[in-house]
This record gives sequence, structure tokens and C-alpha cells, in this order.
Amino acid sequence: MNELLVAGASVVDGTGAPPFAADVLVRGERIEAVEPPGSVEPAGRRVLRAGPGQVLTPGFVDVHSHSDNAPLHPTVDPSKLVQGVTTEVVGNCGFSLAPVGDPHTFAGFAEQVWPPLSPSWRDHEGLFAAAEAGGHGTNHVPLVGHGTLWTAADGDPAIMRRMLREALAAGCFGMSTGLAYAPGAAADTGHLLEVSAELGEDDVYATHLRSEGAGLDTAVEEALTVGRTVGCRVQISHIKASGPRRWGRLPAVLARLDAARDGGLRVGQDVYPYIASSTMLSAALPPWAHEGGTEGLLARLADPAGRAAIRAAVEGGEDDWDNHVDAVGYEGITVASTASGTHDGLPLPEVADRLGCDPFEALVRIVAGERNRANMIVECMDPSDVAAALRHPHTTIGTDAAPPGFGGHPHPRAYGTFPRVLGRYVREERLLTLPEAVAAMTSRAADAFGLGGRGRVVPGAFADLVLLDPAMVADLATYRTPVVPPAGVHTVLIAGREAVRAGMPTGLRAGRRLEPLR
Repeated sequence: MNELLVAGASVVDGTGAPPFAADVLVRGERIEAVEPPGSVEPAGRRVLRAGPGQVLTPGFVDVHSHSDNAPLHPTVDPSKLVQGVTTEVVGNCGFSLAPVGDPHTFAGFAEQVWPPLSPSWRDHEGLFAAAEAGGHGTNHVPLVGHGTLWTAADGDPAIMRRMLREALAAGCFGMSTGLAYAPGAAADTGHLLEVSAELGEDDVYATHLRSEGAGLDTAVEEALTVGRTVGCRVQISHIKASGPRRWGRLPAVLARLDAARDGGLRVGQDVYPYIASSTMLSAALPPWAHEGGTEGLLARLADPAGRAAIRAAVEGGEDDWDNHVDAVGYEGITVASTASGTHDGLPLPEVADRLGCDPFEALVRIVAGERNRANMIVECMDPSDVAAALRHPHTTIGTDAAPPGFGGHPHPRAYGTFPRVLGRYVREERLLTLPEAVAAMTSRAADAFGLGGRGRVVPGAFADLVLLDPAMVADLATYRTPVVPPAGVHTVLIAGREAVRAGMPTGLRAGRRLEPLR
């Protein structure tokens, strides 16, 4: 069996412990030994010798990814690998690629998140077989999306429960919800409790909250109610306080989650290290406008009375939903990507000038013209709230990035999330120590999702490893030039195989779908 010796590195082992000098011996897919420097004989082994100051860490876990389609993509997506990500939790925000009910309805739902697909599968067993045939560039931890279940079952809770049972039996780690989006926004708490009752104690309920702005506190309580009633793990996705009127609220929310943990709930939260979010452009429209899915939304936009009612809700200062326009103005919204590639990277007022209309009309023209296949970037968060989430001892890190193949002008988090934490928030601002940051990215994430054998540099663990330079690591992706690899990440191993060498992806599909430990 092939053996690899990683020699001369300072090991940051993922536990939060201080760095220590060690040689790490990899045998096949796993770490064979972690020994004092120079104590492992290099003869007969491949040797990866660390450069001056380089550290060896566990592979990073992106706990909030939308790269479900990556195994089906013709080329290996480099964006996560060059950051040091070796494992991704997919199926988030209520969106997953299975189960598939009516193919036309599924396509309209799924194309809000992923490029057009022609699924050959109907359930997760079929999806997983298709993904296996394509090959995984990173390890995947699948969740089933509540919105996908609803779409496949036409909202029937009994059918959704059956489909959830089947998804869990096939290997999903739990269920996600996207309660700010259709159809999840139509689900009341009773419905969520009814469907979530299928989740076991080690399954995850990961939730894009019903509100991240005006109704943040109530939305958090709803998530905790699910965890308390069902007895499962809870993960609050991309935690934030959205909009200037909510800024400064996040420490109180984090304290509420601490109180829930003190009461015995297993609840975590994840964050991305940016003050701008990114989501579907149509999320700038009121929830009721989305009733009936994409077709219902497009019909309302085509109807003059419906369009006028939507404008009144958007521009009338309504505060009972996460009104992005009311929070940050049209000038705070940038078109990130569209199906046609038109207007990508432009602020809405600039699009309006080009089209000769006002910003609301520009917004709805894009949503309608692209058939709801358009994303936006919204400058909606306060730096102090982001910092509070990052330094919290139960926070994990997720990119929430657009999937491969979506194109356009994506959020820089797709290439920069993990290096940004290490460069800006560890080295420059000293908000976190290097061991603290690495623990958030590795062992804490692995423990939150029950990923045995990952997240630590210890004998017997899988050899998912990252060799990086903490003095050089930095995100280089910006809002103007978002598709730029980071600096300072040298080598990435997945199960002992080089997925990144000298900062460049090797093209190897070394990942796999992970199985829950039930």
C-alpha cells in the first residue's frame, strides 16, 4: 500500500490545541502515525516536505454548500478545493436534487439554484448512483431539501414523511428547510413538526430561517421548537441579522442559542465571513408573490394589478417580511448571475438606467425575463455581527456559494471563504487564533454533522489534509473579480490523494459520498 510522509510541518490538529511539530505518515486513505520530527524513516515512502512556516491541518468542512450538482459537472469544480475544502454538506436551504416528482415542476424549482439538469433519477438512491458514476471532487454529506420534498409531494405531509424516510434510509444526514423561499414559506410550524418527526436523534435539521431580519427572534424560536420536539440536531444556516434596523441583534441571538444548548439541545450555527449575502433575485419580492412557485410568480408579474401590488409591498416599507429593498435600498442590490448572462455584476440602479426604467421595473423585468433564474448580492450585514458569529465557540463555516456551472458574477465567497477567515480574521484582525479558526472549520463541523474519522489529525483518521502558509494565506476574490483562487494554500489531500498540488487543482476526483453513523 502506498505511503506518504508529510515532514517538517507544524501541525494544527483541529482540536483547538496549540500547534506542534510532527511528521505525519499516511498509509493508503488514513493517517497511520503522528510522530516527533525525524522519527519516521523516509526511505521507500513518498515525501511531502513542508516549507518554512507551513502548517498541516485537517481538510476543511464547508457545512453549507449548494454544490449538489458537482459530481454531474463535466469538470472538477476547483473553487472549494483551492480553499482547502475536502468535505461539503449539500442539500441546503430546502433545495436538493432528489426526490423528483413531476419533471417539469422539479425543473422550475431546481433551476432557481442549479443550471438546467435532465435527471435520470427519481429518488436519492438513483441520484447517488448518478453522482458515483460522475465522481466526487470533494466528499459530500447530503441533506434532503424540504422544498424538494414539498415539490415532489405537492405539499402532502404524509407523502413528504414517506419520502423523507426513504431519503434517510438511502443515506441522507437529515433535512434542510428554506423557509424564506417558496414553497417552504407556506409551511407553518405544525407542518414542520409533522414532517420532521421522521428525523432521528442524530439526524440534522438545518434551517434557512423564516426570517433573518424583522422576524429573526421568532424564527430562531421556531427552529429550537423543532429540535426540542423532535429531539434531533439543529443547525442554523448562515446566521445573520439582516438590514441596518437589526444590526447589533446577533449577540442576543447567539446568547439565546447558548441558553438552548445549556438546556440540552444540540444546536449549532454557521456563518460566512462577509457583510453581503447572496440569494435569488426574486427573494426581494414578498413571500405571497411566490405562491404557486415560479409559474405563480411569473403570472403575477405579467398581470398589471399583480405587479402593482408587488411594487406596493416592496416600496411601501412593509416590515413583516425580509424586505431587502426596504433594508438596503435598490443601490444595495447587485445582479450576481442570470441564466442569459445579461446584467451580471451590475447594481440594480445601473440596470435601470440601461433599460430606461426605474429600479423596481428593472428588478421584475430580470426576474420575469430570466424565468426566475437570477441571483443577487445584497449588502445587508454589520461587521460587528459577523465578528460576533465568527468568534462564537459553536460556530462553523460555510460558503453558501453558487454551484458549479451557474456562471455569472458570483459572490466572492465561492473562492474566498476559508482563506478569508485565516487571513483577515486570524492574521490581520486577530479575532481568532489559528487553532480556534481551524477547529471551527474541521473538528467542530465534523462533530456537528456526525462525520466520524474526519476533522482531526490523529492516527486512524482519514487523510483529508491541508498544507498551507499562515503568513501568506489570503482571499483574493473580490466583488468585482470574484473568480480568483486564494493565496497560501499549497497542498490538499483527500483520503491521501493529492487534489491540489502547489496551489493548483490536479483534476482528481478523490472524494466520495459519506455515510451517516446511525
